[in-house]
Amino acid sequence: MLSRRLFIAAAVIAGLGPVTSVSAQQTVTVALDWTPNTNHVGLYVAQAKGFYAEAGLDVQILPYTDTAAGTLTANYVADFGILGSIGLFTQRTAGADLVATYAIMQTETGRLVFNADRADIQSPRDLDGLTYGGFGSAWENALIGTIIRHDGGEGKFETVTLGTSAYEALANGAVDFTLEVYTWEGIKAELDGKAQRAFRYADFGVPDQHTNFIGSSRAYLEKNKDTATAFIAATRRGYAFAVEHPQEAADILIAANNDVLTDRPLIEASLKALVDGHYLQSPAGAIGTIDPAKMEAIGNYLFKAGALRDGDGNPVGERPDFAAYYSNAYLDGEK
Repeated sequence: MLSRRLFIAAAVIAGLGPVTSVSAQQTVTVALDWTPNTNHVGLYVAQAKGFYAEAGLDVQILPYTDTAAGTLTANYVADFGILGSIGLFTQRTAGADLVATYAIMQTETGRLVFNADRADIQSPRDLDGLTYGGFGSAWENALIGTIIRHDGGEGKFETVTLGTSAYEALANGAVDFTLEVYTWEGIKAELDGKAQRAFRYADFGVPDQHTNFIGSSRAYLEKNKDTATAFIAATRRGYAFAVEHPQEAADILIAANNDVLTDRPLIEASLKALVDGHYLQSPAGAIGTIDPAKMEAIGNYLFKAGALRDGDGNPVGERPDFAAYYSNAYLDGEK
């Protein structure tokens, strides 16, 4: 089944047609983790502002498919991909050839959310026995259980797997709580006038993390060090520009994806939240840099929670070497 999905994904990519570029340019392909959104703004800015061209690159942002970006990257269908933090750790531990090379988010964007009028929910322990609208991953259960137990609860709750329908279910009261990305679903709820309250993961025993990365395969990085360095450095310029010029960056993102990004107020408000909340660039000025302490902390958490499994689906018995899961060596040519 996976081979068939990869074949279909490769066919979609091939449908982009031949690349028109000068002979000196190197083609780099990037797989998205979702339809274009503000998390991807640096890629589109770097493309539109000519940062990639200046670096001698012809960067192709591939059409989104239902095959995970990590899978496309690890199987060498794409040179780089947008990787979720948990996906990186779980796929890499299971044997996927993945290496994070750029931290898009400097801090966690997710949160546990519920309707503001729920007077019965004052702290996480009040979630015991309630119904969670979920997305079907083992990570969610470990995360929510930790949050509740950290507050003195038992960590017992009912789960209904709904996918993105969880947000509608929360709004109409069909579920009691869910997880969301504040800088997207949370901002949309605010714009729609849906009052919410939330618990931040890091306030209740879950290590802070880089929510997502740009990553590649070890095989690609070893064979294309200079190209990879040029790509990551130019991409960093794109995100840095977005931080300094969010309105222009929003215009660029919308113009490049006007068929899917039709809600301008959401795009502008989301990007503002990413900048003002120091998600794209930390208060100390870090942008793109992967924090080793955060990687060790979330890796250890997942290992102890039994969420890391080998290629046969069995929990790993020994703590992996998480330092091999990422590299800062491609940021501005750093070693």
